[in-house]
Amino acid sequence: MEQQQKKPLSFGATMLASALGIVIVSAVFGLLMLISLISMIVSLSKMDKNDTTVVKVGSVLQVDLSTISGDRTGTGLQMSFGNINTVGLIDACAAIRAAGTDENINAVYVTDQGVDALSWGSLTELRQALADFQASGKPVVSYATGYSQPGYYLCSTADIVTLHPSGMVDFRGMGAEVMYYKDLLDKLGVEMQLIRPESCAYKSAGEVYTLNHMSPANREQIRAYISSIWHTATAQIAASRNKDHFSHRDVTDFDGLTVADLNRIADNLSGYLASDARAEHLVDSLCFESDVRHMLRDDFGGKQLIPVAKYAANVKKALPVHKDHIAVIYAEGNVVDGSARGFDQGVYGDDIVKALREAANDESVKAIVLRVNSPGGQATASEAMTYAVRQARAKKPVVVSMGDLAASAGYEMSCLADVIVAQPTTITGSIGVFGTVPNIGKMLSKKLGLNTDTVSTNRNASGLNIMRPLSPTAMAMMERNVEDFYKVFVGRVAEGRHMQYDDVHRIARGRVWTGADAIGIGLVDTLGGIDLAFSIAAEKAGVEKYSVVEFPKEKDTWTQLMELMGEESDSDLTLADKARLAVWYRTAKPTILSRTESDLRYVATAEGLQARIPFITVTM
Repeated sequence: MEQQQKKPLSFGATMLASALGIVIVSAVFGLLMLISLISMIVSLSKMDKNDTTVVKVGSVLQVDLSTISGDRTGTGLQMSFGNINTVGLIDACAAIRAAGTDENINAVYVTDQGVDALSWGSLTELRQALADFQASGKPVVSYATGYSQPGYYLCSTADIVTLHPSGMVDFRGMGAEVMYYKDLLDKLGVEMQLIRPESCAYKSAGEVYTLNHMSPANREQIRAYISSIWHTATAQIAASRNKDHFSHRDVTDFDGLTVADLNRIADNLSGYLASDARAEHLVDSLCFESDVRHMLRDDFGGKQLIPVAKYAANVKKALPVHKDHIAVIYAEGNVVDGSARGFDQGVYGDDIVKALREAANDESVKAIVLRVNSPGGQATASEAMTYAVRQARAKKPVVVSMGDLAASAGYEMSCLADVIVAQPTTITGSIGVFGTVPNIGKMLSKKLGLNTDTVSTNRNASGLNIMRPLSPTAMAMMERNVEDFYKVFVGRVAEGRHMQYDDVHRIARGRVWTGADAIGIGLVDTLGGIDLAFSIAAEKAGVEKYSVVEFPKEKDTWTQLMELMGEESDSDLTLADKARLAVWYRTAKPTILSRTESDLRYVATAEGLQARIPFITVTM
């Protein structure tokens, strides 16, 4: 029999099948979006619930340094990107101190698995918190498969320092390395025109584009501040590795380390390998982590490990509520104009100005602590924030707490405060300004064959054009601009620090200082952490009991999502809109930039005059 041929589907039937397929796919996709939305809402609601971690008798507070990120604990969208176990530095320190008076906490266990994300100012703050905990008579135990140099600086304060038998201690002194781009730019045919006051020889950030080596002034200031940090670090390590300092370890064969011993070890790398580190008494024991956990249980009654992030959440929830408040305003990152949107990170001028205004006008806020952790940035944003500090100070006390960095624009916004508190390892100063204007015309012509021609009504209509060198008139105008801003900057510091203009200029000129050195020249009032800043603020405000409120206020989750999508408001969102956002939110997962990546993005997009610390890499 002949096989009967099948008739092709009619056009109408084809369209009906296609439409049915689209409906089915859309329904499935809609169901997936709804499931994703429900999952997201459940996830966020779990984060918002007042769940409290049970701290049993015989608990040990585990401080995993890789879980400490930034000054302020992330919330909202950041927490739902798998970061629910991270905690900000300030909350981590508060948790460690609170554990000292918690009868259920027997010890603190510090693990160095990610300390490279923390800089020296943060480490000094953590070190002091651990010392405060030890004052309660409870031990601190540390363990690492390998100690980085910053990690060892922190963990050396422990009563018992342990190391993996195959690990190492990277203890070799401090160095700084600067990368210069001039020769690369020359090969590309790009000329970077640097404009800075003639007297600001130490303001070296722009030199990376115009030189291929360190200038004498930059070499001088870098040597000074890394030496200052190293002096602080070795003095504190030596004090910690003293046999009379602790009572929880066997020191019969150990008289203690001196600063000279530490420098000898660094010069010879004689503590690098695990066996050498033990022989040099950098560590107390070579063992595995399971051995440390047995020791915590057997010697110190540790039955349960409590992550510092969860314990910090407990501490915050248990804080008593008082009618008087002290506002803490976080200014962390590069200084830029405008307002943050979505995942944007940095010190956004409009946000800080708004936070200062709100705190100053809030009758329940009796004083303001401005937490500055910034290398500087755009001069216009810096000016706006400095003016806002002046206005806030006219209404109530303003105390600055400096973190890792409070330099250039970060220092300008600090200088008008009533009191400035810094860590000895804080990098500050850099009072100066610079501008850079590239000339890419030669590159485009020689490399790509692109040329331009102009017609103008006035002789300087194209005087600020990146396709050609600055005209003499434009260059003179730019030089006057940076010189005028520098004079304003120095004048602001002279006003805020009650100094003469010439005295400020002598120590300014763009030079960077550590907190330990800055206190001797009048740029800083006292050395300490944010806890000291709170105490000073409370004393100046005349309050004994207070609650801490944080600024800028956190935006709700949907507002952050809408900002990420480029929208201004979610007031008209339908359920379908929210489902669409939920799917994007779960699949796109925008990345929170690290400090290094953020700095690179900032350099690539920076506009206008820059009041910023020199770009350097410090070998720690």
